Amino acid sequence: MSAFDYKKALADVPQNPGVYQFWDADDTLIYIGKAKSLRNRVGSYFNQDNQMNGKTRVLVSKIRKITFTIVDTEIDAWLLENSLIKKHQPRYNIMLKDDKTYPWIIIKKEPFPRLYWTRKLVKDGSTYFGPYASVGMMHTILDLIKETYPLRTCNLPLLPKNIAEGKFKVCLEYQIGNCKGPCQAYQSLNDYDHNIEEIKDILNGKIGNVIREVKQVIKTAAEELNFEHAHQYQRKLLVLEKYQSKSTVVNSSITNVDVVSIASDDRYAFVNYLKIMNGSIIQTQTIEIKKRLDETDEELLTIAITEFRTRFNSTSKEIIVPFEITLTDPTLKFTVPKLGEKKSLLDLSQKNVLFFRKEKLNQYEKLNPDLRSERILTQMQKDLRLTKLPQHIECFDNSNFQGKYPVSAIVVFKDAKPSKKDYRHFNVKTVEGPNDFATMEEAVYRRYKRMLEEDQPLPQLVIIDGGKGQLSSAMKSLKLLGIDKQLTVIGIAKRLEELFYPGDSYPLYLDKKSETLKVIQQLRDEAHRFGITFHRKKRDQGTLKTELEDIAGIGKTTADKLLRHFKSVKKIKEATEQELMQILNKAQVKTLLAHFSAHDLQ
Repeated sequence: MSAFDYKKALADVPQNPGVYQFWDADDTLIYIGKAKSLRNRVGSYFNQDNQMNGKTRVLVSKIRKITFTIVDTEIDAWLLENSLIKKHQPRYNIMLKDDKTYPWIIIKKEPFPRLYWTRKLVKDGSTYFGPYASVGMMHTILDLIKETYPLRTCNLPLLPKNIAEGKFKVCLEYQIGNCKGPCQAYQSLNDYDHNIEEIKDILNGKIGNVIREVKQVIKTAAEELNFEHAHQYQRKLLVLEKYQSKSTVVNSSITNVDVVSIASDDRYAFVNYLKIMNGSIIQTQTIEIKKRLDETDEELLTIAITEFRTRFNSTSKEIIVPFEITLTDPTLKFTVPKLGEKKSLLDLSQKNVLFFRKEKLNQYEKLNPDLRSERILTQMQKDLRLTKLPQHIECFDNSNFQGKYPVSAIVVFKDAKPSKKDYRHFNVKTVEGPNDFATMEEAVYRRYKRMLEEDQPLPQLVIIDGGKGQLSSAMKSLKLLGIDKQLTVIGIAKRLEELFYPGDSYPLYLDKKSETLKVIQQLRDEAHRFGITFHRKKRDQGTLKTELEDIAGIGKTTADKLLRHFKSVKKIKEATEQELMQILNKAQVKTLLAHFSAHDLQ
């Protein structure tokens, strides 16, 4: 039996909250767990310093594969773990109790509905929200709702006939303001039902209304100098704002539903499947499909739906999908949600499939780096509207110090990676003073004039660090050389990362997270680093030489010899007469030492 490379497996596990699954050599699921951070929790099993019990050591020794499902919150991970363990009953998991061990919030189906919590789900038409893994948080929400919306707590049959006949009298709850007295028609059914609809919004995660209500209570209490009341609601407001009531599952009415989403590229497609029963995820899997032909996402999704439904024996009548499906099946309903709970489930499925795709592609590209280069270059060609794959890219940057020591730097990327042996820098010859445009014009001209003379292949893409002015200067040189049509030139302005094309007054904006922009930024930053390094060296040497050359009897040639031999002015000052005599004559040594002595006394 081959050893399990846990380090390689851990590299693919994210830091997100979620549920992880361990599989043995026979591809049998042996353990399911939850974690706030998947990577930290899974990694702890393989920590040599971890004092594990005997059963855990046996479990770890049997692990041959790790899979996981990411979720939005730790509570979601808790609920998903509970569902999956009961579904699969892995050997190394304890047997969990039924869902009834977790509480639900119920809005009873009756006139003037009551709101309370229960551990039993009864199919009587009532609306259930949950289950809640945190009982304390459930009570916090319940208390907040009850204090914000006065509701009845009695179990009286408040039928219109009974109310009209005056069979009931208000109780103490009405006297202390916890109920508005619907039993004696002090509150209308319409007003009560309006409150119930707002409460449903809160339980569904739409807490904006109640937050505004609580803020208004706080403001009113403060104006009335009722600071104790304001403080109570302020604490509830802080709890409410921290609470993430929009869980993966919030309404038990979403039952027996399949959710599928897809992410694809030119070679592969990845499809995620979620199975929802009674408001909880009970199945989840992501598969990879290698494209053979130019299949569409709809074709691939249809194939995957059939595979999943067969594999998991799905009987659901509704399938949530990211786009319209033309598959005609009278027994199935395809839903493309735009808002609400079903949209949240689709978003969660999409999050999982995108993460799975990213990790898989990273694995492939580690094994074959050329795949990554090809993918990035293809994306750059598409994003930048290029006619050729930008396998050879060059970037220009200028540096100067108050108009002195101007230099230009050129960095070269080949196959989306730095080619440092091809980096070049220029000492600017024809420009005097701080003229960035003229400096760029000279650098571009000299670079490509030499490439043409040496019959070197031209780059497919040239990046100019600067806006329209620098770009125009570069184009002047390219037109003068007659190659302006043979390569694509774009300028990048630093402030907003705008990309400019010659002759186009409107910039191109790329997504800040796009790999194309990241490569361009890397080119720009590398050119700046390379140019600044050379510029500082030249500036420092120029400053030092000027100091030495100011000494009578020490000219430029002698100053160069001294710096080449001693490397710095400090070491020249520390040198003995004998050491200086290796470079200078007696008169020069005497003058040099006198100069340094005079400066030391100042």
